[in-house]
Amino acid sequence: MFSIEHEFDATVVTLVDEGQEHLVEDVIVSTLDDCVTVEQYDPRTDAVQRVTLSIAQMQDLVAAVTLPEGVYRRTQTPEG
Repeated sequence: MFSIEHEFDATVVTLVDEGQEHLVEDVIVSTLDDCVTVEQYDPRTDAVQRVTLSIAQMQDLVAAVTLPEGVYRRTQTPEG
């Protein structure tokens, strides 16, 4: 299950792990103008872990989900 909320300066997606076994804490993805943050509470350390990705890194991650194993570089396409 997931939710999407549009806040003043970010779009926030919360991913909820559903099921009966090995549930992990919710993952919160916040998309801002210049970066994307991914947060998850870690009960072992009692702290929220955060990863910040640039927009280019996030675009690479989205592209990588559908590609086979290998090394890639995104190229800019001319607009128009």
